[in-house]
Amino acid sequence: MILTRRHFVRQSILAGMFAPGALAEALQRTPAQTAGPFYPNRLPLDTDNDLLIVNDGITPAVGEIVHLGGRILDASGNPIRNALVEIWQVDNNGAYIHEGSDNGDKRDGNFQGFGRFLTGSSGEYYFRTIKPVPYGNSSFRRTRHIHYAVHTKGRERFTTQCYVKGEPLNDQDGVLRDIKDEAARKSVIVDFALLPGAAAGELAATFDIVMNFTPQA
Repeated sequence: MILTRRHFVRQSILAGMFAPGALAEALQRTPAQTAGPFYPNRLPLDTDNDLLIVNDGITPAVGEIVHLGGRILDASGNPIRNALVEIWQVDNNGAYIHEGSDNGDKRDGNFQGFGRFLTGSSGEYYFRTIKPVPYGNSSFRRTRHIHYAVHTKGRERFTTQCYVKGEPLNDQDGVLRDIKDEAARKSVIVDFALLPGAAAGELAATFDIVMNFTPQA
């Protein structure tokens, strides 16, 4: 099942996620970050924007449900149409859909782990996923994060990562700390807040991505 942008925006409980006042803050250029080693080495058969259900399955993935949305903007704050947005992340057991991932033997087969969304004229995207979990060991531990790749016409793939506001491990995460500019670092840390009126404690997060270019007219 593909959850469309229109369906997402129609829902009254999510109406505040694209408030006009968010634009000024979003004009901080989003810093590029590594794609990491676990971009899927074999894409799943289902690559839609609902990561909780695989194909026509009836058993949802385990984890806290997150409605994750935002806009893809150019350097002037204009929405970018036909941007292909990809996300990938660990499941509730800390496993990626990659053969080299830790905990691969414990991977939740009901979690898609990867999704795609093509933006329309408003530049908006939307995914339904789970709140990521930390993973790793004492020598290398990652805080909660979701990987992003944005494909735009005529340009190389742009990759970055989205982090959870208030997560204690943020201050210890080497990838996040590698963003030296404080404003840029804050721009990739977003609030995963409870959705008023939503069932089962569902969360909402808004992550606008501002590209470092303005398309030519």
